[in-house]
Parts: sequence; structure tokens; C-alpha cells
Amino acid sequence: MNRPDPAFSLESNRRIMNLKTTIKTLAISAILTTTALPVLGQDLIARMAPVDRKVRQLDTLALQSTIERENLESPSADLYQDWDNRYAHKATELPETYRINLKNYCMPTPSRVITSQFGPRWGRQHKGLDIKVYIGDTIRAAFSGKIRVVRYEAKGYGNYVVIRHNNGLETIYGHLSKHLVRENQTVRAGDPIGLGGNTGRSTGSHLHFETRLCGVALNPALFFDFRNQDVTGDYYVFRRSTMDRESAKATAARGQKVSSYTKEEVYGGKRNTTTSAPVAVVTEAAAPAPRPANRPTGIKHHQVEAGETIYSIARKYDMPVEKLQQINGLGSSTRLRTGQMIVLQ
Repeated sequence: MNRPDPAFSLESNRRIMNLKTTIKTLAISAILTTTALPVLGQDLIARMAPVDRKVRQLDTLALQSTIERENLESPSADLYQDWDNRYAHKATELPETYRINLKNYCMPTPSRVITSQFGPRWGRQHKGLDIKVYIGDTIRAAFSGKIRVVRYEAKGYGNYVVIRHNNGLETIYGHLSKHLVRENQTVRAGDPIGLGGNTGRSTGSHLHFETRLCGVALNPALFFDFRNQDVTGDYYVFRRSTMDRESAKATAARGQKVSSYTKEEVYGGKRNTTTSAPVAVVTEAAAPAPRPANRPTGIKHHQVEAGETIYSIARKYDMPVEKLQQINGLGSSTRLRTGQMIVLQ
């Protein structure tokens, strides 16, 4: 009869005891883990909360960046259905009301002198403001946006630039002597876009400045106060039902044409030595300046004939040559062309 090996029995008992101990340890660990799970879960959620906030902030910044990028690529897409470089403006349906953001602006020129206002002129509508500038003066973008048109028009704007802005407006800058931008280029408010000039249908160096909404010309005086080099407010709420009445008020308040001026007055006015206040410029409502005794009255322009010079024209109208050059933005070496219009006053 075979007897069990005592050593084998001891080894078996040891393995059984180790197994029982392992099972007890696992059971206790499971119980402790189950008990602590809600606390650990709460700690995990608490630690994740700041991360979630940061992620949300990043999402918001990314969204804002995307919106800004889309605005630069296609400004005012909610108002304009197309992007075309072939025309200066094309009127479409105006909204009943539209809020135009005027913040982050730049005055197109530091000139404070308006030489022709918005409205009826010479039997037709003048769709912008004429601002006195001299040939070579820097002209700047009024707001951020995208250059839609850079062209030359002999019988109209001359060298001109059209910018579509993120606030819904389009601005037109006419009679430039030189373009400084290209079509489809994005610009920021204040970026140089051209130089002042006397190109196209123009009788003297000036900036023809238009503001349009959906291709419809609106009085720039609704938005810009050139006399004070400022905008009219942070926002302008356009209302189709009152636009004509508000345009007339804007012209009365800040769009008066200046009939005579000096170069100092164009760029801020002479300073009074006692009060440091700018000397008032002469407007249409003020008394006219005295005329030279021999100068023909009622004549505002002279069309250059063959062989005429700026000196012969100055003698004809008994005017200082320097004044005639200044009014027309002409240099001492500028050669006149037959048919050119010279402004006399």
C-alpha cells in the first residue's frame, strides 16, 4: 500500500494558503476602490474644469480669428453678392436700416478744406466731397478692408481706388497722381493707398472722396468731419427712410464748401499768438475776398489755349502767379496742355 509523500502535502497546503490570501487581498482592494471611486471622480472633474475653460477660450479665439480672416477675404459678404474689379460702383437694394461701425478709422487726408460738397453741382449730382490736397500728398485708407478696384478713368475719376470695408461701406478715392496698392490687396485703416493729384475730369488738385453703401452714394459728411479731423461717432445707423434729410443736416453741420484758403488753413489753420486758436477759414456764407481792380468778375475757370502759360494766365486775370499755382497744385516747371481747366478762385 502506497503512502502519501509528506513533503508533497506540505507544498499543497502552502499553495492553498497563498491562494486564499491573494483572494482576500483582491477582495479588500476591490471594496476600497469602489468606496473611493466617487471621491476620485469628483477630484478628476475638479482638475479638468480649468482645462475645459481654457479649451473654451481657445475655441472662442479660434472662432474670432476665423471670422476676422473671412472678413478680410470677403468683407461685408452679407451686403454684397459679388466681388468684381471691373466697375467702380453698382447700386443694389439698400437695407431699411444698417448699423455702420466707425471705430478704428483713419482720416483719408489731414486736409480740413472742402472745395465742393455732396449734392447738386453744375446741373448734375456730385456724389462725394472734394477735399483740397496737393499733388503728392499721401492718401490713406479710411477703414480696414480689401482693395476692389485700382483703375484709371480719363473722363471721370482719373486714377482711383475703391475699397470694400468690413463695416459695410465702400470708399472711393479719385484724381490720384499715383496708385500705391493693387486689386484684391487687404489694407488696414491708415495704410497709404495713393498720392493726391489732378488726373481725370478735374480742375485742380484735390481728393474726390465717396462713401457708398450697396453701391448707393451717401454723403461722406454723415460719417466724417474733415474740419475737425474726426468721425461723427462710434457708429452711424443708416435709415433708408431718412437718408436725404440726414444728408442735408450733415452738409449744414460740417460739409460747407470753402471758397478761399491758405496752405496753413488746409492743414490745420494758422495759430493766433495770443489764444493759440486756429483762424477761421472763409466759407460760402462769409463775405467774399476783394477782387483786383482789373480782374474780370464772375469768371471761376479758364480753359488753356495753345501757347498759354501759367504766367500769361496770371497776368490776364491780374493774379499772383504763386497763388494760381497753389490753387491748381502746379509747380513752377509744370507745362500746361491745351484744353486744360485752370481754377481762378
